[in-house]
Amino acid sequence: MSDSDLPESDRLGEFPHPREATDLFGQSEAEQTLFDAFMSGRMHHAWLLTGPKGIGKATLAYRAARFVLQHGVPEIASAARATDLSTPADQPVARQVIAGSHPNVLTLRRPWDDKAKRFKTVLTVDEVRRTAGFFGLTAGVKSWRIAIIDAADDMNVNAENALLKILEEPPPQSLFFLVAHQPGRLLPTIRSRCRTLRLTPMASQDVASVMAANNVKGSETDRLAIARLAEGSAGRALAIADGGGLDLYGEIVALLMELPRMNVKAVHKLADKIARRGADDAWATGIDLLSDWLQRLVRVGAGASLQPDIIDGEGVAMTRLAQSASLDHWVEVWEKINETVARAEALNTDRKLVVLNIFSMLENVAGIRAGEHQSA
Repeated sequence: MSDSDLPESDRLGEFPHPREATDLFGQSEAEQTLFDAFMSGRMHHAWLLTGPKGIGKATLAYRAARFVLQHGVPEIASAARATDLSTPADQPVARQVIAGSHPNVLTLRRPWDDKAKRFKTVLTVDEVRRTAGFFGLTAGVKSWRIAIIDAADDMNVNAENALLKILEEPPPQSLFFLVAHQPGRLLPTIRSRCRTLRLTPMASQDVASVMAANNVKGSETDRLAIARLAEGSAGRALAIADGGGLDLYGEIVALLMELPRMNVKAVHKLADKIARRGADDAWATGIDLLSDWLQRLVRVGAGASLQPDIIDGEGVAMTRLAQSASLDHWVEVWEKINETVARAEALNTDRKLVVLNIFSMLENVAGIRAGEHQSA
């Protein structure tokens, strides 16, 4: 199997890879910062692009890479009357970057383990050591070489130390983009050698625009509803849409709204849908949506304002449930659910049993105060 045929850990399902995106939505301020740095002639050699997952960090990195390789120096970009980092998709440089074949762009990510038929859990030191040969070719060549690390917080300690060595003495015309969802996990010495550029969650309309650009089916109303569920992450919105998330959300919320009474038949139906063999996307989406709904319930219990309903009546139900047990009880069950899912994945436990166990825990917590009143 050639490198071009290998699965990519930084690709979301069947959607286009970030390097293939020609438009950037909702991150104009971050783009302007990179554009101004390049045009000033003082482009920092290493950028730490931070913010929640799926908000356009990798898209911005590839967009900047195309621009820098296309123009090379500020004077050429100025002569071309560039005002942002966009480049025509039909230009040779852009075509090569989009195809993943440009010799001056190196992408580092969690590698595919062909023996285990899955991605490795970390970005390994062997991957990072590829930078030595890649940047070693720059000697005597007046051309940018760009490394994009997605995600940098996937590196283990050995990989981080290997990267640190080259960041400490960067070759001429080198440029690093470190995509980090949790930058606090990186070594302080790596963070100190990078210029941090924080990207913010996207507006719902921008997220909906990304879905439209990726040909997500459904009405504008549905796309906006999914955008709200995604909480500013276009990547998460695409995952929700791809996993039938809006329908799943309706089923999950309908069950939650009935608590403390558990509709056993409906819970089994939901479990059969998301726990069946081959339904990995639906499983991940369903568990993610359930966990997030409970997290919002905890915030409401702590005094946060209700968000507008996506499913009619869910706000009233959320308020009622928040009052049905103490905040500590809800925090505890939310944490237990996340632990149960993580343990089940590690031990390959029957997913249907996990779903049934989750709703049993929710039933117990939702009925705490009702039970107290009956005892009184």
